[in-house]
Amino acid sequence: MTADELDWNRTLREQWEVHWNHQLRGRLDGLTDDEYFWSPAPDAWSVRPRDTSTAPMQAGAGDFTMDYAFPQPVPAAFTTIAWRLGHVIVGVLAARNAAHFGAPAASYQSWEYAGSAAGALDQLEAQLDVWLSGVRGLGEAGLRVPIGAKEPFPEAPMADLVLHIHRELIHHLSEVCLLRDLYLHTKPGNPRADS
Repeated sequence: MTADELDWNRTLREQWEVHWNHQLRGRLDGLTDDEYFWSPAPDAWSVRPRDTSTAPMQAGAGDFTMDYAFPQPVPAAFTTIAWRLGHVIVGVLAARNAAHFGAPAASYQSWEYAGSAAGALDQLEAQLDVWLSGVRGLGEAGLRVPIGAKEPFPEAPMADLVLHIHRELIHHLSEVCLLRDLYLHTKPGNPRADS
């Protein structure tokens, strides 16, 4: 098979789908609310009930908000699973789904963050479905079209954005898995440790 015969759209989708289906999705099963909100470091940023944050700023339209600051502190704040999932759901996926695939507008400020692990995983799966459907709909020709002014590098082809989003997903969701492992080994008596 030559590069001209390769289905690049399928290949780019499989970069994410294989990782999700065989490495990540199963690792997120059984995520508890305690794990979701667990703070492994003092003052870790999280998703919190409205008006309970001590972070410099809070974003969100619903009963829960996400901690943040602008500019970001140096060093960056440590973040909980809830925060990392919120970042992936909104900043990585929902905002891009809105910008490129006709999904409803989404931003950190307008999002209704999940107040539970199950709610966050539902939001994640919904945004992943929109993303993959959008990428599939690009076909081969759409991967070559410039991204446009909605992204920092407007002249770059859409394929570059697809690769970037997949790297972000793999990176941040692997962090979530690592935090689950840390929780398992540091929280005595949790159900996962006893199984």
